[in-house]
Amino acid sequence: MPQQPLILSIDQGTTSSRAILFDESGHSVFTAQREFQQFFPDSGWVEHDPEEIWSTVVNVCREAITAAHKIGRTVAAIGITNQRETTVVWERSTGRPIYNAIVWQDRRTATLCNKLKEAGQEAQVTAKTGLLLDPYFSGTKVAWILDHIDGARAKAKSGDLAFGTIDSFLLWRLTGGKVHATDATNASRTLLYNIHNNQWDDDLLTLLNVPKSLLPEVRDCAADFGNSNPELFGESLPICGIAGDQQAAAFGQACFESGMIKSTYGTGCFVLMNTGDQALSSKNNLLTTISYQLDGKTTYAIEGSIFVAGAAVQWLRDGLGIIKSAEETEALAASLTSNMGVYLVPAFTGLGAPHWDAFARGSLFGITRSTGVKEIVRATLESVCYQTHDLFQAMSDDGARPTQVRVDGGMINNNWLSQFLSDILNINVQRPKQTETTALGAAYLAGLQCGLFDSFDKLKENWKQEAEFEPSFEEQHRKTLLEGWSEAVRRTRSEL
Repeated sequence: MPQQPLILSIDQGTTSSRAILFDESGHSVFTAQREFQQFFPDSGWVEHDPEEIWSTVVNVCREAITAAHKIGRTVAAIGITNQRETTVVWERSTGRPIYNAIVWQDRRTATLCNKLKEAGQEAQVTAKTGLLLDPYFSGTKVAWILDHIDGARAKAKSGDLAFGTIDSFLLWRLTGGKVHATDATNASRTLLYNIHNNQWDDDLLTLLNVPKSLLPEVRDCAADFGNSNPELFGESLPICGIAGDQQAAAFGQACFESGMIKSTYGTGCFVLMNTGDQALSSKNNLLTTISYQLDGKTTYAIEGSIFVAGAAVQWLRDGLGIIKSAEETEALAASLTSNMGVYLVPAFTGLGAPHWDAFARGSLFGITRSTGVKEIVRATLESVCYQTHDLFQAMSDDGARPTQVRVDGGMINNNWLSQFLSDILNINVQRPKQTETTALGAAYLAGLQCGLFDSFDKLKENWKQEAEFEPSFEEQHRKTLLEGWSEAVRRTRSEL
């Protein structure tokens, strides 16, 4: 009996591009990964080279397809998941970007966002998009490129330029410029898309001065997105699924029912709670967003976004040089019985939810002569858990009472961090056997579209728990730690 075909998932992240092959049971069969360069041209600015992103994606896909053929398997379809909000503008005639990709972490449009807030524009933006006026999102990034690159506005108005988040840019390149499209989840992160009527919004386009001619067509997450150029991989493969990385992770975690929560720990940390067909509004600075859209039906989520999680560990390795690998952090943190009041607030590119302070910058508190590498490493891991607590507290203040959370991303393979997270959140933390849930979600969407999967039931069956962490802290100890964290955040805020 011939084996079932595989799904090729392109996981284009903030620090690396990966191609992962998944089988019909949701097991990863092969992974190829390549890191690419990060550019920091000014304070709070973060950029990527779109051509380097493209080359890494092509190379890892070729590795994966070759690996499939070596084991006698075929590839049925491609799914794409991507770092959301990262913005590219390119020429339609050549496909060449007119500027580097401005990364979701980038803060250069903070002043513009503040001006729009002061002009009283945030209420209408939030009502239509579920988002806040923050540099995090794509819309002000597009406006910045058009305003700062010679001739860009004229070219945009004449229809010569195209805008896209990374998924859209990759799709354009994969199809040889035949398809300029995105999915509803990525569109919902642009500040330009009305999540209630599922359309690009003329009022928001006018507000941010972004011509409509730049925009991609918005499709369901599982849809026909065209076929790859056969010259790329030696065969033409259908592209059948797209979702932004956090929504893809929620889909890969099988968070299909209202109230289910996932938290992803990659470069940043993102908590999504499924709210079903209701676009609920947060009163505590969380975002309303599209979780997925299938067969024209939209499922919504409440989201909290933390800009720096794994990126802080990367800073320990590449910036400070005090560790050689992320794997070292578990033993270093576990070797201490206490962190002696040391707190890191990793606001390297501002603070995300629920604070939304674009001008805050990172701070380290409580250091003494006895503070060393172990304390700083542990404070870095703890900061991820404390930030997650702030998101869960905001959800609780909004009326949600989570009792458990499904976690994923590279950081949660650290048992010390997973346990501390449970202790600080005071709820059970469930870690799945398949932790590559972001790539898996994109594979599931593509598999639904191409017929490899026929229902959500199969996807639910695929989810298997590898470990569960239960809270062990006494309440007073937990409260004391959180009070110290709150004071550190207060002192980091730019308003002081």
